[in-house]
Amino acid sequence: MLTILLTAGVIGGIAVLCASALALAAHCFAVYEDPRVGELEKCLPGVNCGACGYAGCSDYAKAIVAEEAGIDRCAPGGNDVLEALAAATGAAATTLEKMVALVHCNGTAENAKHRHAYNGIMDCQAAHQLAGGDMTCNYGCLGYGSCARVCPVDAIEINKNLAIVHPDLCIGCKACVASCPRNLISMVPASKKIHVLCSSADKGPIAKKACNVACIGCRICAKLDGDAFTMDGFLAKRNYDNDVTNPAVIEKCPGKCIVDTAPAPPAQPTEGQHA
Repeated sequence: MLTILLTAGVIGGIAVLCASALALAAHCFAVYEDPRVGELEKCLPGVNCGACGYAGCSDYAKAIVAEEAGIDRCAPGGNDVLEALAAATGAAATTLEKMVALVHCNGTAENAKHRHAYNGIMDCQAAHQLAGGDMTCNYGCLGYGSCARVCPVDAIEINKNLAIVHPDLCIGCKACVASCPRNLISMVPASKKIHVLCSSADKGPIAKKACNVACIGCRICAKLDGDAFTMDGFLAKRNYDNDVTNPAVIEKCPGKCIVDTAPAPPAQPTEGQHA
């Protein structure tokens, strides 16, 4: 009986010592976290996409509290999150323009030509590393879905060998931008609907042989609307700082690479039909 009590006492004593040691260690090595971090984290969407430049929403909240970052970096949250952060921090908030991803290419299976059949891994990075891919155009979308796979909200689909971003679903996280080996994707204002869907830097005859809707460097768009379009060598570029004031650029473009992506208005009922 004495042995049992002695054993229990020793075990109990060790348990007390261990608990005391753990409590002391917790006190000595405790990391203080400003309670404001938790409050700000609740304002954030929790996507942890990294668009703000930090590893996740928690790190971004810590950066705001430490005054290392502003409250306007959360693209997925948009103005709702911006207003919530402004209310929580007392900082001034200005309206954010929604930015969405755009693939600067219209090289569908019908439009773009292939120089050989590709039998490798269905990945744009892999295809690009293998002799630059299977496209005749060295600048066009390879269509193997690297961008679609990294999109956290499934806003990108591959249709007819071309990556297409659905702007209504895009949260502006920029994950797709980094995934494209040909740098075809950029962030553009969601309010802008007229785009140059070509990235070929080749001269017109070469570009046209590779794709039916390639920019041929004719400069017509820049002449018709020089505020909205500029030329970069043989390639027309859209200046998103300015609106398109001459919609004729779409019709006049011989390459048909300037496209209006705005949804078509609903058809009006003809006479004798009810709406």
